[in-house]
Amino acid sequence: MKACKDKTTGMTKVLVIDDHPIVLEGCRQLLQSAGIGQVLTANSVISGYRVFCRHNPDVVIVDLALEDKSLAGLDLIRRLALAGSKTGILVFTMYGDPIIVSRALQAGATGYLVKDYAADQLIEAVTKVAAGLPYLAHDIAVKVALLGRRMGNDSFAQLTPRELQTLSLLAKGKSYREIAESLGVSYKTVANTSSHLKTMLGARTLAELIRLSVVEQLTADHSHFPGNSKSS
Repeated sequence: MKACKDKTTGMTKVLVIDDHPIVLEGCRQLLQSAGIGQVLTANSVISGYRVFCRHNPDVVIVDLALEDKSLAGLDLIRRLALAGSKTGILVFTMYGDPIIVSRALQAGATGYLVKDYAADQLIEAVTKVAAGLPYLAHDIAVKVALLGRRMGNDSFAQLTPRELQTLSLLAKGKSYREIAESLGVSYKTVANTSSHLKTMLGARTLAELIRLSVVEQLTADHSHFPGNSKSS
């Protein structure tokens, strides 16, 4: 993949990547009324990356749910972060789950804002990210901090292959009995593994463990981006 061009002007540029036309137009009008120098838009992963490489904006505002794919924006964030180290990346999405927020920050996002916040917070977030500063609303920052204390930064990395297999099957909606049959173990073994996983990942209930497994499964799957592989 070709490297992106260097900045050629001092004008502040913001690129908004979202597949909802109303959101794109609303962001454009809001940012322009706030005095942003130039606002660019794109409605897909591919077009967003192309516009980014062509114009090398100061800030990219990106949704996580693009092209009807849950968390498809995470892989795009990784690509943007690798291609433009000086570009601030602000996630602007409906997802407020602290697990997803953490994944976005780990992927390279500089800031994170949920779409149900007031419009002036978007301006504040863009201003801070453009200045190279991180941005998280206070309530989200608290949730992420509490999550980090409960789970630890490398909880998933510490899991065994069998535990990861169990998580993957839980994410697919499989019952304990179905998981036992799939893995060739007893129902009791699956129940004990799930209990251990809840302790390891800080999940208080089976429902919360399943939610964690679904999020981990989604964030681990980025095959939609052309040319994306372990060797790229």
